[in-house]
Amino acid sequence: MNDGLIADNLSVKGSGLQFCGQDVAALAKEYGTPLYLMDEDCIRARCRTYREAVKRAFGERGRVLYASKAAAFLHMFRIMQEEGLSVDVVSCGELYTAYKAGFPMENVWFHSSNKTDADIAFGMDLGVGCFIVDNTDELESIDRIAAERQFRQDILLRITPGIDPHTFDAVATGKVDSKFGFGIETGAAEAVTARALELPHVRLVGFHCHVGSQVFDSDVFLRSADILFSYMDRIRAVYGYVADRLDLGGGYGVRYVVSDPALDLAANIAEVGARVKALCERYAYPQPEISFEPGRSIVADAGLTVYTVGTVKRIPDVVNYVSVDGGMTDNIRYALYGASYTVLPASRMDEPAEMNCTVVGRCCESGDIIQPNVLLPESTRRGDLLAVCTTGAYHYSMASNYNRLPRPPIVMLRGGTSTVAVRRETLDDLLRCDA
Repeated sequence: MNDGLIADNLSVKGSGLQFCGQDVAALAKEYGTPLYLMDEDCIRARCRTYREAVKRAFGERGRVLYASKAAAFLHMFRIMQEEGLSVDVVSCGELYTAYKAGFPMENVWFHSSNKTDADIAFGMDLGVGCFIVDNTDELESIDRIAAERQFRQDILLRITPGIDPHTFDAVATGKVDSKFGFGIETGAAEAVTARALELPHVRLVGFHCHVGSQVFDSDVFLRSADILFSYMDRIRAVYGYVADRLDLGGGYGVRYVVSDPALDLAANIAEVGARVKALCERYAYPQPEISFEPGRSIVADAGLTVYTVGTVKRIPDVVNYVSVDGGMTDNIRYALYGASYTVLPASRMDEPAEMNCTVVGRCCESGDIIQPNVLLPESTRRGDLLAVCTTGAYHYSMASNYNRLPRPPIVMLRGGTSTVAVRRETLDDLLRCDA
């Protein structure tokens, strides 16, 4: 019997997997597969955990921004507004989605390591609250475009503290050789800070730092805070500038497999709060507004992807392949960086899982692998359901139409009900942009 129930919203009833107390097989029958399911109650609870923990740690000088790139669609932005979070966006597409959802633009911060002039103008015209500046070219463009509109634009400068978060290289963003931000030890951070303070149409309100993702303690946040407060103290001494905001980014991890630890978010944020208080006292520095930017840790384990098995191919003494009706088009993370997942036999949960296999997708691509070394029942066959856990983050947002495959729907589960938040793409949808 499979015991890989790594989240509280998973359970078993008879032979069937339950998600949020609802029968996965019944949901698959109603909505079809591949199918993204999302636990809205879990998302809202996680928002409240962050919001309340940050308020306890920093009082009214705390802010939580949902990192939209984890999962961006209209209903998600409505949830964030209702739960009192700000959001950050990394493209005009995410920004426009937030705008069309009715999200207050003053609570939107615009990221990206390469904003075009059109991006910047679009953000200003919609009234975004803050730009996170990633390079000198962007800084100069923001000043020029703001001058054309005769106002001053609030900005944060993204600072790279030179920290290795000990995670996937693909999601490590705080090292000196990162493509993101301005390095402190290279002198780039101080140079751009001095320049920002000179420009007439930008208002430097503080600094931003994001070191990496999928971390399971507060060590990188504590080390980042140490470095950033030392940096801010120097900037105050040399330029007389006191930062009003310090954004420590996101990156707290979630459980993808049973070996991943469970994380106490509130305790970790309290630890960061204590360090910030101590640093403010050490440097006699007025406490800036402290921001966090969680994405994955809000939505990842609120997601479950359901597939139907198409074929089981046994190659004796080599490998067993179990192919499903989705693949790298709806989950590219294993192909990108070997991400680990828990895969469950959603329609055979009461049977021993003793067949080692590689779960693969339907794309004409040898790298179309969802997960190797998965244990499934020997009886697994065509028509069975498989469920991949912890797929709420970076799945729909990274989905593609490779092989001209339509993307799956997103169905939100809340209080025993189910609602389509994003409909399944049709074959006609694939032709919408064709001339």
